[in-house]
Amino acid sequence: MNRRLNRRRFVKNASLAGAGFFILPSTLVRGADVPSNKLNVAVVGVAGRGGANFGAVKKENIVALCDVNAKNLANAAKAFPNAKTYSDWRKCLDQKDIDAVVCSTTDHTHAFVNVWALNRGKHVYCEKPLANSVHEARAVREAYLKNNGKVATQMGTQIHATDNYRRVVELIRGGAIGKPQEVRVWCSRTPAGGDYLPEVKPVPEHLDWDLWIGPSSMHPYNPGYLGGCLAWNRFWDFGSGQIGDMGSHLIDIAYWAYDLRFPTTCKAEGTPINKATCPQWLTAEWDHPANDWRPAVKMYWYDGGKKPGVPSEIFNRDKMFKGAIFKGDKGFLLADYNYRVLMPTAGDMTQYASPKEEQLIPRSPGHHEEWLIACKTGKPTLCNFDYSGAMIEHNLLALVAYRAGKKLDWDAKALKATNCGEADPFIQKKYRDGWTLNG
Repeated sequence: MNRRLNRRRFVKNASLAGAGFFILPSTLVRGADVPSNKLNVAVVGVAGRGGANFGAVKKENIVALCDVNAKNLANAAKAFPNAKTYSDWRKCLDQKDIDAVVCSTTDHTHAFVNVWALNRGKHVYCEKPLANSVHEARAVREAYLKNNGKVATQMGTQIHATDNYRRVVELIRGGAIGKPQEVRVWCSRTPAGGDYLPEVKPVPEHLDWDLWIGPSSMHPYNPGYLGGCLAWNRFWDFGSGQIGDMGSHLIDIAYWAYDLRFPTTCKAEGTPINKATCPQWLTAEWDHPANDWRPAVKMYWYDGGKKPGVPSEIFNRDKMFKGAIFKGDKGFLLADYNYRVLMPTAGDMTQYASPKEEQLIPRSPGHHEEWLIACKTGKPTLCNFDYSGAMIEHNLLALVAYRAGKKLDWDAKALKATNCGEADPFIQKKYRDGWTLNG
């Protein structure tokens, strides 16, 4: 491996890419320090994670607010009384003066908001995960690629912007553990199981339940579905369990460091299949082909209390709640959000040379700020929908393998398991009448 060359190329791409053709929103004047040099932003989903995202972009022109909960919408509108308000995001996205969209809805509507916004030429920031099925992740990615060079996108994996993730990537790409062989990623959070929830009457007057359900199969109102991602994402119709939620953050560090794209195989197992809820524990394995700087590698995932054995003589971190352990032919690296430790096994580290300052991945101005800068200048974002769309497609393929009950030989180009027709119903979802993904 020409590690030095590849690290230099990687850092250059990470810091300089995207300097080509780019259409600026009509409200912006490049380099002008004037009030009009702000984005006109629509915020879809204004409470919960939406509240955090709202706060991160409120310095721009907030021209539209959308939420199915009228109380949340009214509270947000107090801060921006001139913003138009909507309960239906489809109507919101047709507002003509919008430049950019922030999507913080429930997981099962992410792909719809993303694709519709991109089809209208809007910049998009979306909470993780981008989608709730393999097919949806592909649809979001393709909608972005059709607009590549014209719009800026970012998935809300905020930890991607931290210095620790950047240092891990530099160590792996620079050869600190030698030739990569595998990576094992885990999160010990255990979701609840059970059936879809029973009906509770009445539906609160301030909540448009039909719009909350959106493209999903209809389920009667129950307040247990509300209250954050841990309430809804355990249900197949509304989320994708812990590999969709925490996997978006933790697999990100491995996906980035090993420069992964589409796997060639995937297998998974977990608790007995339930038609309503995702598994309470899941283990998964993907094979990834070699690229121009590393050999073929395997990735493993564990959740719900399952995790890889970490020999105490290498790392005394057995109680670690979440993390990733990278294995190479010359050592190990263990990391989580804010932690990393390197353990060479080759006796020394003569194969690794610390990068020079100019070869370091530049510090992020902040995950949201990175996106806002990209919207205005065309500078790249590191979690754009090409990168993050491929990663979410990769992650959710594990749930397809789990539900199909078979190791999948995966043809990414065709979006099909060539050896397992039983997987087809789990790759692409069916939607309620009147709901169109590519709208």
